[in-house]
Amino acid sequence: MKFSRRHFLGASSVLLGSDLLDALTTPLSRWTGQPVLKAAQAPGPQSASPVTFVDVAQQAGLTVPNVWGGVKSKKYIVEAKGSGLAFFDYDNDGWLDIYLTNGVRFEGEESYPDGKSPIQHLFKNNRDGTFTDVTEKAGLGRTGWGTGVCVGDYDNDGWDDLFCGYWGHNVLWHNNGDGTFTDVTKKAGLYEERVRWGSGCTWVDYDRDGFLDLFVCNYIELDITKVPIPGQTGYCQWKGIPVMCGPRGLPGGLNILYHNNGDGSFTDVSEKAGILKPGPRYSITAVSYDFDNDGWPDIFVAVDSEPSILFHNNHDGTFEDVAVMAGCAYNEDGQEQAGMGIGVADYDGDGWLDLFKTNFQDDTCNLYHNNGDGTFTDVTFVSGIGVNTQYVNWGAGFIDYDNDGWPDIFHATGHVYPEIVNYNLDTLFKTPRIVYRNQGNGKFKDVSAQLGPGVSQRFSSRGTAFGDYDNDGDIDVLLLNMNDPPSLLRNDGGNQNNWIKIKLLGTKCNRTAIGARVRVVTGNHAQIDEVHSGTSVMSQSDLRLHFGVGQAKTIDRLEVMWPKLGPDAKNQGAENGKPPETRYGLIERFQNLEVNQFLTLKEGSGIVKQLDRASLRGDDAGNQDNWIKIKLVATPGNPTTSCARVRVVTGQHAQLDEVQGGTRKTAESDPPLHFALGQASKVDLIEVAWPVTQQIEKFANVEASQILTIKEGAGIIKAEKIRA
Repeated sequence: MKFSRRHFLGASSVLLGSDLLDALTTPLSRWTGQPVLKAAQAPGPQSASPVTFVDVAQQAGLTVPNVWGGVKSKKYIVEAKGSGLAFFDYDNDGWLDIYLTNGVRFEGEESYPDGKSPIQHLFKNNRDGTFTDVTEKAGLGRTGWGTGVCVGDYDNDGWDDLFCGYWGHNVLWHNNGDGTFTDVTKKAGLYEERVRWGSGCTWVDYDRDGFLDLFVCNYIELDITKVPIPGQTGYCQWKGIPVMCGPRGLPGGLNILYHNNGDGSFTDVSEKAGILKPGPRYSITAVSYDFDNDGWPDIFVAVDSEPSILFHNNHDGTFEDVAVMAGCAYNEDGQEQAGMGIGVADYDGDGWLDLFKTNFQDDTCNLYHNNGDGTFTDVTFVSGIGVNTQYVNWGAGFIDYDNDGWPDIFHATGHVYPEIVNYNLDTLFKTPRIVYRNQGNGKFKDVSAQLGPGVSQRFSSRGTAFGDYDNDGDIDVLLLNMNDPPSLLRNDGGNQNNWIKIKLLGTKCNRTAIGARVRVVTGNHAQIDEVHSGTSVMSQSDLRLHFGVGQAKTIDRLEVMWPKLGPDAKNQGAENGKPPETRYGLIERFQNLEVNQFLTLKEGSGIVKQLDRASLRGDDAGNQDNWIKIKLVATPGNPTTSCARVRVVTGQHAQLDEVQGGTRKTAESDPPLHFALGQASKVDLIEVAWPVTQQIEKFANVEASQILTIKEGAGIIKAEKIRA
């Protein structure tokens, strides 16, 4: 039997210990002394973690079961791949809502749980830890094989829209801003008469014109009338068991790039842009980030059973697949893998975005370190990631679950063949989640067993989304479980360390600010992230950027690098060696910011909203702390409070909020702006900046725990005291 270097190193980490493994994987030129061999120590009992994940889906009201093909067996591959889901704030209230995809079943399979055809679901966040199903009101109750999800404001109207992939016909849902959505697929030019298997997707402004373009993965050209039956060919067996066929032996799909025309319509530019050059692939998930720091968004695609794709942006409307030369098409042994999910982060703080990719059973996941020269190194084993090969791995992401300032890795698992429960195999259909903790030195440790029942519980999971649904300052996890209700893993304890959360609003660039980069510096430690669409497995995570900062009391420096619009000037290319000022558009810098805040930054306007956790959560009469609420009324000549800004100062602490355009369009802001005051019995200063007249009104020494109504030019016209 032949063993690859990859499998040898994987076994070495267990049999020989990490010290010898480091020696084996370190070039001789980098040895600093004689290696000393020691017997590997058996792992001791794992200590308890200060962070646990608890599945609160049932008490949160997320009880609708997923339906995706047969439960006990699967005849076609579409029944096995599953789908994604989304965390996104569809109503702009500052709280993450939830979108759940769903599928159907073929004739002769199990009946539906409630006897009705399954539909996709939208759940509104009630801001109290629970959700309400608003699917019918929103108009999103579509039946079919709903696969991938990505979110972005394609028409720059201030409301994030929803693109959904299907095996069938993809759908673009326009967010109307009133809690409803409209199917604009045909109007936008995205409808195709023929059936395609759209999988993952990502919004990206690839030509930097200020409008979001759309990249769509297509998995397989699936015609079930032409697919062999389970066990009929070598591609329809797994370890001697007859199973559904594919993906090998079936024709792959071609990926699509749609250019946003700026008028609500799109044009297919796949061939012109070079997207078709790699040919048909079994593409599952796509993400867009600036991997080479040249100021232009690139696209990475996880591909099943074939080489992955890295589309490098050529700055002229075209892309080139450089994955092979970049070192991220295959594993370190040059073998193609069954790529599923993707996570992206600068895990070692060197200023370059790295890649994590999940794969099939009997293989490891991949960690690709960005070398900063356009190439990646597969560091799966030297980093400690290569310790698990027994799972089929799906949705993934880098999340700093303990807010220590170092991105950790979370990924879902779950098999594709339910038939395996009938055979004596050393594998299961429903399996646990996996978490690797970042040690801060380029190494990771599997801490899954320490993180509570939400991680150890077993499902056949697929899509995974990450975000702070309860706005308590740590990252929670949403998972789609095949033919089971979803899991909502509440992070308990992650906010014991400090953090900062940032929402970006573009004005010149796209409104969602996709592609904008944020750099956070505390002491000698710097972190970066970009606003991004898609990722994980066919899923969408929180568009806000979250940074854990450990025990740091202050954000020393925060930089926002907004996307540059237009092409580079002649002979002024955006090479990564040039300073940021030449590679990005506006760069805004802020210093000495308080931690544990939610910041909203608008391109060109700086910080327009600055709230602590209590203010955003809206704690008032039910809390022993004090607060102030402010309702604004515009004058008849200026019949809108949109963009009016309020600043509240208590002692040395200042908070800022703005009536968002598109959120409150009436002459009276409703609901009022809320500010938590802690134990302060009065507000030292309230400033109201009116947008049209540019008038600034100031009010000093205002008593706490009141609802104030302030009219432009007339001052405080009403004061309701709620608590003595």
